[in-house]
Amino acid sequence: MSIRYTCRCCGMKIAEFAESQVSEAQLGLDSLTDEDRALIISREESGDTIVRITCDFCREALNWNPELSLVGNPLQ
Repeated sequence: MSIRYTCRCCGMKIAEFAESQVSEAQLGLDSLTDEDRALIISREESGDTIVRITCDFCREALNWNPELSLVGNPLQ
């Protein structure tokens, strides 16, 4: 099983770690509120943990074009 970071906008895989190599505490996930966890963390049927964040490319695009944040998947 792994912890996989993917971009919430474009779906690009950002990073992946084996759960046996890192803990949620090491990744800072333990400091999230329950509400934040529900928004960005999900678990696949395979048992992998998916953390949805914004990649650098999409963050820059959103900074230059803030209206894109009004669209569900602006850069897909």
